[in-house]
Amino acid sequence: MVSNDQRRRQLAREKFERQQRRREESRRKAKRRNTVVAAVLAVVLAAGGAVYASVQLTGGDRDEVDAAPGTEAGPTPSAPSPSTSPEPPMSVDTKATYTMALRTTHGDVTVTMDAAKTPRTVNSFRHLAERGYFDGTKCHRLTTQGIYVLQCGDPTGEGTGGPGYHLPDENLASLGKPGPNGKVPFKAGTVAMANTGTPGTGGSQFFLVYRDSELPPSYTPFGTMDATGLKVVRKIAEGGAEGRTGDGAPKKPVTIEKATVGKR
Repeated sequence: MVSNDQRRRQLAREKFERQQRRREESRRKAKRRNTVVAAVLAVVLAAGGAVYASVQLTGGDRDEVDAAPGTEAGPTPSAPSPSTSPEPPMSVDTKATYTMALRTTHGDVTVTMDAAKTPRTVNSFRHLAERGYFDGTKCHRLTTQGIYVLQCGDPTGEGTGGPGYHLPDENLASLGKPGPNGKVPFKAGTVAMANTGTPGTGGSQFFLVYRDSELPPSYTPFGTMDATGLKVVRKIAEGGAEGRTGDGAPKKPVTIEKATVGKR
């Protein structure tokens, strides 16, 4: 006998799988389109034309931090896809403190979240955690040059997934006034939302800052890691990232075994 809760979970999984299939088809179409554009540019350049072109690649719900070893030279964030699911209704107490406990394969990380300043972000994390959304997911990206973050929260484990809805930016004023380089400090221990590079496109992906970093003031800071959690993330970072750029999957694979959000 299938319970109502099991049925809801099954329907949620099926909905997510349909979304992923649609996004994968969009990525394939974009790849084919970009291949044609690249071929046309190659012909023009071969003919001696001085062509200066900038092609914006589009794709799925890719949530990116502008990774920049020394400069803004990281992967180009793709354009956001339309939301396909409604944002969950508000159910958090904005006067209360919430904590997100992440049990990972390298140790526990506890994040104190600011519901007063980032209510919709905290509400979304609570909603997703209660449904086991983060359980068994990989932290897919570690950056060890220029900025120092571990990025998690993607159910696909590839940096392309999201919950099907977008969140507004919150609490950006708390980051302070940007310096001459257009950036603000994100202190070690900060937990913030990743996005596509376009305002109001946060989803489920977030990043854990394990060493003071400078980034544009466009990523919602919604929580702070405890001292134990910061040590765990720094230990992961010591293992390095795949590839030669200091920006890739952690060499020490990291999985969030269980994520829970509670009211304190």
